[in-house]
Amino acid sequence: MHCPHYSANRCRSCSLLEQPYAGQLAAKEARCRALLADWADVEWLAPVASSEAGFRNKAKMVVSGTFEAPVLGIVDEQGQGVSLADCPLYPPALQASFAPLAAFIRRARIEPYDIAARRGELKYVLVTLAEHSGELMARFVLRSQEALGRIRKYLPELQAALPGLRVVSVNLQPEHKAVLEGEREILLTEQDSLTMRLNGIPLHLRPKSFFQTNTAVAEALYRQGREWVAECDPAGVWDLFCGVGGFALHVADGRRAVTGIEISAEAVASAEQSRAELGLERVSFRALDAADFTAGKAQVPELVIVNPPRRGIGAALCRFLDQSAARWVIYSSCNAETLARDLAQMPGLRLRRARLLDMFPHTAHYEVITLLEREARS
Repeated sequence: MHCPHYSANRCRSCSLLEQPYAGQLAAKEARCRALLADWADVEWLAPVASSEAGFRNKAKMVVSGTFEAPVLGIVDEQGQGVSLADCPLYPPALQASFAPLAAFIRRARIEPYDIAARRGELKYVLVTLAEHSGELMARFVLRSQEALGRIRKYLPELQAALPGLRVVSVNLQPEHKAVLEGEREILLTEQDSLTMRLNGIPLHLRPKSFFQTNTAVAEALYRQGREWVAECDPAGVWDLFCGVGGFALHVADGRRAVTGIEISAEAVASAEQSRAELGLERVSFRALDAADFTAGKAQVPELVIVNPPRRGIGAALCRFLDQSAARWVIYSSCNAETLARDLAQMPGLRLRRARLLDMFPHTAHYEVITLLEREARS
């Protein structure tokens, strides 16, 4: 993939860009295999490659410059804004949204936040694309409500310029620190979620919900989880750290009971919306911390799925799963180092299969999904 910003040394986020993509993928798998080398009898499935360009379904754009000439992209080491409106990682439908958004910033006179001077309002514009429909969600991360009235006033003009724009919100992040968003979200549209359709399953994304950034690879991830669950054929499944319900909804077949657990109430509301639309009566979701949900549980289903953040599942949940009656665990990880640490704390579960999925081309990051099976107890 050729990137003019990388070539001109304006953006080096894609740190592996000079390496041929096949080499990137091979190196990632070699690194992952090395981290999991203590489990020598693992069956490694063929890695899942990504498109090299146009694969991102969301953009996190730092806003710099002035409201007369806003710059959407990143800020370089000298504090100057670098426009990434033509970044090749973004598909055309996402790239096409940036000019209307910049025009809206000018029209509504929203002053970009000046990091050095600690003044201004607009810190980020976050845009998400539902690739199957072309619909969009836009979030404006502001320091205060100073521009909120003007945003409301000129929002119809932005919606006219972007007919696919369905969800718009303002997030308030008043602190001067490298935190992407704050606690308070102000919804500005009647529609409160963007429908992301993966493998034919509707997943509803609300403004603060987490979602995988690479739709095609996320579909492959959920298909792999579904295939392993179908093969194991458990009577029941827990999906811990379930987010908006990706794994839970994919493995539901109407026969087995599936329970999704997620600490974010917003994500659980999204998952419940999908469950209702699909008519899945034996699927339920609860807004709880995974460790709190499992603490003291005597009855555990035959199969548990965990899909934690980069920090992993933690010692308490490792102990619980290791001592539980669960026969299988599917562990999906975005950090193979914490995955290896967690697996070492579950000696009663043996790593049987693994597959790398390249969710983040041109960087050192990747996803790996693993199937663990209970060792026979003596």
